[in-house]
Amino acid sequence: MQTIDQQYSIAVHKQVLEIKKDPDYRKYGAMAHKLPILIHTAGLVQALEFVNSRGNTIQKRLLEHLAVTIGKNNTETLLDAARSRNLSNYMLLTRQVLSALLWYKRFAQSILEVHATESATGNEGKL
Repeated sequence: MQTIDQQYSIAVHKQVLEIKKDPDYRKYGAMAHKLPILIHTAGLVQALEFVNSRGNTIQKRLLEHLAVTIGKNNTETLLDAARSRNLSNYMLLTRQVLSALLWYKRFAQSILEVHATESATGNEGKL
């Protein structure tokens, strides 16, 4: 039996290896670094909706991957869950998302070689 962290790491590793084939993979990695900060400052729903509405295609793929990793089938299911949960379930969902995002950040650094100083547009040093 695997822990949740082991399950997340396996799923994320496969997704990040696949995304590295995309020429815009640096934007994906940069958003993996920035999304936890957005969640902490704005809240789960606002952060996810922001990326969903304003992110480019590859950044939206991060949301899709994240949804699958934590057991939601797609981005819309994840967004619906975040919008409709009561407080205790909302907090649990937030912890699940942040736990999964830790793996996205780790693999963004190790596999994609994208560091926290890179912006979501791929420019270094800007937030």
